[in-house]
Amino acid sequence: MTDIEAKYVGGMVGSALGDAIGEFAFHYPNREGLRAQLDRMREFRYTDDTAMSIGLAESILKKGCLDQQDLGETFRFNFQKEPWRGYASGPPTIFSMVKRLGMTYAEAARSLFGGAGSFGNGAAMRIVPVGLFFHNSPDLYEKACISASVTHAHPLGKDGAAAQARAVSLALKLDPKDAFPRKIFMDRLLDFARTREMKQKIYLVQELIKAQAPPSFAVEQLGCTVAVHESLPFALYCFLRHLKSFEDCLYCAVLHGGDRDTLGAMVGAVSGVYLGIESIPESWRQKLENRAYIEDLALGLSEIKPRVSFI
Repeated sequence: MTDIEAKYVGGMVGSALGDAIGEFAFHYPNREGLRAQLDRMREFRYTDDTAMSIGLAESILKKGCLDQQDLGETFRFNFQKEPWRGYASGPPTIFSMVKRLGMTYAEAARSLFGGAGSFGNGAAMRIVPVGLFFHNSPDLYEKACISASVTHAHPLGKDGAAAQARAVSLALKLDPKDAFPRKIFMDRLLDFARTREMKQKIYLVQELIKAQAPPSFAVEQLGCTVAVHESLPFALYCFLRHLKSFEDCLYCAVLHGGDRDTLGAMVGAVSGVYLGIESIPESWRQKLENRAYIEDLALGLSEIKPRVSFI
């Protein structure tokens, strides 16, 4: 496996493991207890976070671009196969509206929450295939929004997905053997975000890292709820606090409350891309449900060039 392939695989597998381990953390919310449970478990089962990331990668590989209709259909097909993955109410509601009313997925997503759309972290949790596949695209922001708009129409929901995709794309281009360019990394994220709320939180992440603030204080300042501007920033904080350790980075994200599985998925994606697959404990990798298929999807994303996308 080449270095770049190791990064692609690290991102997809890292996100899936973060999701699965984050789900365990709801029941074992301290490091010692969680680690002991992980040692006992024979398989790490992922949630809807990874199921939708898989669907996104499948659709991209099928079309060579982002096709909203195909993406929505892929999400719906995978949901119908495995509705027990822990989906929130939004996606099933959208799937039902599309089927009953003949709406497009984007139209159905725009109708949620009184027409405001969702600003949850569901688009950001699954975005790693977009950040990998379109890492060199000058319109990465628009690509992320096309992906997000199938379920998340609110500007914050789309902005959070775009910021996460940008973090993945930046991590892909960095060599972990070199000094991490923290200021450049964060300045580029700050410039990339478009909503006031996301920009404020990214700036606050910079200040917290600069001040070496502990995670307990950082999570109070940043948040860790299902709202994307109250969870993605804390995931970024955990990544920056533990640049050299996937394991420490993940524990930081999932052991401070909130939306633990999605925090794990987001931070696992960025850390996995940055450090590569070999940085992830072998014992964890071997236990990941559907690991071979997830790795194949990652390698597929690394092998083909994106075509022009359309809505």
